[in-house]
Amino acid sequence: MCECAPATFEELPGNRQTVPHIATVVNTALSWRIHSYYTPSIAGVTLLRDGAPFAHRNLAVAHSIERSNPRLSRFDALELADIALDAAARHALDGEFFCATLLQESAFDPTAMSSAGAVGIAQFTIDTADRYGVDPFDPNDAIEGAAALLSRYLAAYRGVYDDPYAATLAAYNAGPGAVAAYHGVPPYPETREYIADVYERWAYILHDERMQ
Repeated sequence: MCECAPATFEELPGNRQTVPHIATVVNTALSWRIHSYYTPSIAGVTLLRDGAPFAHRNLAVAHSIERSNPRLSRFDALELADIALDAAARHALDGEFFCATLLQESAFDPTAMSSAGAVGIAQFTIDTADRYGVDPFDPNDAIEGAAALLSRYLAAYRGVYDDPYAATLAAYNAGPGAVAAYHGVPPYPETREYIADVYERWAYILHDERMQ
């Protein structure tokens, strides 16, 4: 357990000694739902509260995740933030933009399902996931696949449209065919609202950061 974890113990009368509740510690550790790898940012978990800007971008992202999806533990929020930011970096994608997109898609819920048939943390449809070889139910694989797809769209639209990020989001939401047909963001109210919502989440994450 990291040093920042709250103490789990009982005080013995008289000598004031403490005895750890080992069973409670083990149960807490085993309750984490994501076990891909240890995330160093867990050491800062106590910083996830409203207040001053965060010194590290992964904490700012984790704070937004926890705010959007309180069902996730702080440990899961931190690990998912690390996974998403790492995937964005591998695909030359703005990390905060990518995390804002996942927040809008599913609030970083690996079990999310939509009425339209989209599933998982990145809200792939089964057909789209099969086309790109992504397991939409595996958060690591879905995050990696979403970063690769968004990066591909962004590279294709950069220098073509005034706002390639908006076009990228439109392609992710409505399909690249719609972007091609309308030479940019299609006039669909749902898609335009989706883009505005992602931009708002993107701004919130940046607001929470204090870049060093």
